[in-house]
Amino acid sequence: MIEQMNRYFPASRKMMLLATLAAVDAMGEQRDDEDEAKWSLHSGYTGELWYARNGDETSHNVYLDNFDIVFDATEPWGLDDTRIHAYGLYNNGSSLSESSVGDLQVISNIETGVQAFRLYEAWIESGVGNDASLLFGLYDLNSEFDALDTASLFINSAHGIGSEIGLTGNNGPSIFPVTSLAARLLWEPAGDWAFRVAALDGVPGDPNDPEATRVQLGGGDGVLLIAEGERRFGIAKLLAGSWAYSAEFDRWDDASARSTGNAGVYLRGESAIVSDEAGVSLFGRIGWANPQFNIVDLFASFGMTWTGLLPGRPDDTLGLAIAHARAGRHYRRSAAGGGAVSARAETNYELTWHVPLTGRLSVQPDIQYIANPGLDPDRDHAWAFGLRMVWEKEW
Repeated sequence: MIEQMNRYFPASRKMMLLATLAAVDAMGEQRDDEDEAKWSLHSGYTGELWYARNGDETSHNVYLDNFDIVFDATEPWGLDDTRIHAYGLYNNGSSLSESSVGDLQVISNIETGVQAFRLYEAWIESGVGNDASLLFGLYDLNSEFDALDTASLFINSAHGIGSEIGLTGNNGPSIFPVTSLAARLLWEPAGDWAFRVAALDGVPGDPNDPEATRVQLGGGDGVLLIAEGERRFGIAKLLAGSWAYSAEFDRWDDASARSTGNAGVYLRGESAIVSDEAGVSLFGRIGWANPQFNIVDLFASFGMTWTGLLPGRPDDTLGLAIAHARAGRHYRRSAAGGGAVSARAETNYELTWHVPLTGRLSVQPDIQYIANPGLDPDRDHAWAFGLRMVWEKEW
């Protein structure tokens, strides 16, 4: 069925179909008594058209899509201070970074490279005392850890979670599109403070069967431990975190050795600046990962967003961001020893413009410039031009 849909509905027709559905849906009724609802069902579809041009003058076109369906229930079976969450996810499996541009940081945060429908999250959360909660189940750590509202505007994956974390592990950490079993404790002792700690299976899913949703414990997976502190200062927020894997990993500084010690730290913050003309927000981040085990040892990003910048468009948001991933010294030496040359860093520059059209439909033109994609100096650079369309509905 999916193959037939892809054959009969090419990218342009899919975008037109999405726009038509949203236009019809805009005339539908609104859900009553939403504040009193004990359950909610959210669905969303994201479609992206991309054109990429590499430094060697080759070009590529691709259509990416992402379908979400999310169910939440509060106080199920009469249990106070309890929430159940289930999240299903479908992607068409097309790729731009993996098959065409070759960049490490991934141009689109909905690219998976695998066509699959997955159970993405499934967890239960319950209150502990008056100021804490405990969560257990399939869990995306980036839904709470290393996450900022301002950075969420941008499409490049590096602005969702830092590249020095996102590129770690034997199958990545527990983030989009494959998550692992986790336990998370949240403590909010005062209105301006929050502390999070989590323990997650060190290898999400099954690397040998990427289309499946599986929980496989043991087998040397180990655990990923992460802790984060959050401090809010009115319109500003600061995050500081640390993470570590318990399992052994191959070392870039000694190809014959494996050991523990794969760990890192990060610092991230954002602040709003409100004026009469437009709302401006800033964010910044820096993170470090042990270069003995990881390709990227230092990641830094910075971005700005402007809401209401254009006359007559008070809800439009324009954003500019930079993501810089530096190759670790041990990785570069290993590459040189094998006869290859690694660039010092890969840097992504992104300009994006989010345009709400209706309450449920938005479009987002996006331009990205990538210097040294994949840390390959021979690739020089690449350009990516995209258009994202998002349709969402609360049932």
